[in-house]
Amino acid sequence: MFQYAATTGGGSILGLVGPFVLMFVVFYFLLIRPQQKKTKTRNAMLKSLKKGDKIVTIGGLHGTIMEISDDIVVLRVNDVTKLTFDRGSISHSVATDVEEKV
Repeated sequence: MFQYAATTGGGSILGLVGPFVLMFVVFYFLLIRPQQKKTKTRNAMLKSLKKGDKIVTIGGLHGTIMEISDDIVVLRVNDVTKLTFDRGSISHSVATDVEEKV
C-alpha cells in the first residue's frame, strides 16, 4: 500500500502547466487578438474623421460633422439643429457613395 502511493506521487510540471498554456493560447486567438484588431481599426477611423463626414453615433443619431477637435464633435442633424458629442461616442462613418446612389 505504501509502495503504490510513493510511485504515483510524482508528476511532471509540463502535465500541470500544459493545459493552462493551451487555454491561454486559445483565448488569445479567439478573444484577445480580434478585440485588439477591432480597437485598432476603430481608433484609426476616429482619427481619420474630418469636417463634412456623415457619421452615426453609438445611440443611433445620424449627422454631419460641422466642427471637430481632439475630443469634441459638433454634428448638424438637420438645417438648424447642431449637437455636441464626445469623439468617442461615434460608432461609424457612413459611406457617401451609398447615399449618392439612393
